[in-house]
Amino acid sequence: MIDEAARLLRAMTWGQKALVTLGLFAVTLVLSLAAVTAVLVRLPATYFRDDDVATSTRRHPIINGVTVILKNIAGALLILLGLLLSLPGVPGQGILTILIGVLLLNFPGKRRLERWLVSRPRVLPVINGLRARFGRPPLLLV
Repeated sequence: MIDEAARLLRAMTWGQKALVTLGLFAVTLVLSLAAVTAVLVRLPATYFRDDDVATSTRRHPIINGVTVILKNIAGALLILLGLLLSLPGVPGQGILTILIGVLLLNFPGKRRLERWLVSRPRVLPVINGLRARFGRPPLLLV
């Protein structure tokens, strides 16, 4: 299968290769934006508040442990994929994919970093506008 793809790629003209690359870029852009939108719209309005109780404390410890492990594996894989997509000549949204991967990981200071990113003057209004478009309440930071 890889040999067939390589043969097909070699047979393409420069213009055809450019169109395929632009098409892949557009598809990954749309998928990345859809994923970010889905996450931002589904967040509870109080997600960034200090008094927000994490849902993980309401689950069974084994389910919570498995979820954390799977989430961290997915985050690490997305970071690796994002690094690959960030290489010159590889179509895709590398930085956005890395950001999604980092948000999935658990590390000290993550909550403070997320709150700092969201509290930027140009970020929070855009996120809240997106949430309003989907009928969701604005995010509360304080």
